[in-house]
Amino acid sequence: MFDWEFAISILPALLKALRVTLQATLVGISIALLLGLVWAFLGHSGRGLPAKVTAASVEFIRSTPLLVQIYFLFYVAPNFGLTLSPFSAGTLALGLHYSAYTAEVYRAGIEGVPSGQWEAALSLNMGRFLTWRSVILPQAIPPVIPALGNYLVAMFKETPLLAAITVMELLQTAKIIGAQTFRYLEPLTLVGLLFLAVSLVASRLVRRLEVRFGSR
Repeated sequence: MFDWEFAISILPALLKALRVTLQATLVGISIALLLGLVWAFLGHSGRGLPAKVTAASVEFIRSTPLLVQIYFLFYVAPNFGLTLSPFSAGTLALGLHYSAYTAEVYRAGIEGVPSGQWEAALSLNMGRFLTWRSVILPQAIPPVIPALGNYLVAMFKETPLLAAITVMELLQTAKIIGAQTFRYLEPLTLVGLLFLAVSLVASRLVRRLEVRFGSR
C-alpha cells in the first residue's frame, strides 16, 4: 500500500535531487544548443575537410550509446589528462551527445532558407557573419524550435543515466532511499510524477515559444 506519510517524509530529498537533475539538464542543453550550431556551421562550410570531419564526428556521436560516452568521459578521459567530476563528465556527455541531434535540426532549418536570401545578402555586400546573424538564422531557427524542444525534453528524461557515474540525481536518490528503507513504491512513484510534471511544463514552454516565434 502507498504510504502517504512516508512519501511526504522523503519528498525534500527527492526535490533536492530534482534540482541536480535540472541543473544537469540546463548545462547539457546549453552545450547541445551551442555546439550543435557550431557543427551546423562547419557542416555548411562546403565539402572541404571541416565539413567531412564534422559529418564523421556527428555520425560517430549519434551511432554510439550515450551511456558509453558518459563512461568514456569519466573513466577513460583521465588517461589523456582530462579529469572531470561526475557532474561535469555527465553533463558534458549529455551536451555532446545531443549536439549531434541539434546539429541535424539546425541543418534542416538552414537548408530551408531560400537560396535567394544568400544571393540578396551577397548583392548587398553583407559579410558572412552578418549574413548568418541577420538573414539566415532568424529564418532558420523558428521553424525548428519544436524539434529542438523534443530533443531537449528527451535529454531531461535521460539524466538518470548519470547515476552510472554516481551523480546524485533524482533516480539515484530514489534507489538509495529504497535500499535504505526497503520501500520502493513511494520513491519511484514520486520520481515518475516529478519527471512527468517537469516534462509537461517543458513541453508547454516549447509550445509557447513555437507560437510566439511562428507568429512573426
